[in-house]
Amino acid sequence: MGKYLEKAKELRAITDVHYNCAQSVICAFEELTGLDDATSRKIGANFGSGMKRGGTCGAITGGLMTLGLLGIEDGPTIAAFHKAFLDHHQNCLDCADLLRMNQANGGEKKPHCDGMVFEAVQLIEDILDKRNK
Repeated sequence: MGKYLEKAKELRAITDVHYNCAQSVICAFEELTGLDDATSRKIGANFGSGMKRGGTCGAITGGLMTLGLLGIEDGPTIAAFHKAFLDHHQNCLDCADLLRMNQANGGEKKPHCDGMVFEAVQLIEDILDKRNK
């Protein structure tokens, strides 16, 4: 397990402070982005729960923000990031739809959302690993 994935798992386990999906992804990479926790939380505050309206999953938007903060914005990389989620989630990126599909399959919300965060963080780690080789 990569250290950023480990950090994301720690954040998602915290019970006295809530990190939404976007915040969890952004905060996991603070060491690389140079942001402090308060700033990372503010950046991602309105992107949890699909921009607070069931739109694009916060883990995905948090991942895209993190990639941008890391200076990664080339089309092929961003397209591959989106495609990985589309391929793993029946061509769906919206929080409301993802949660609905998860519930229909008997899943609970928190483990599903945790999994989305971990998937985003792992994809970013994979992108970073490929660039550092």
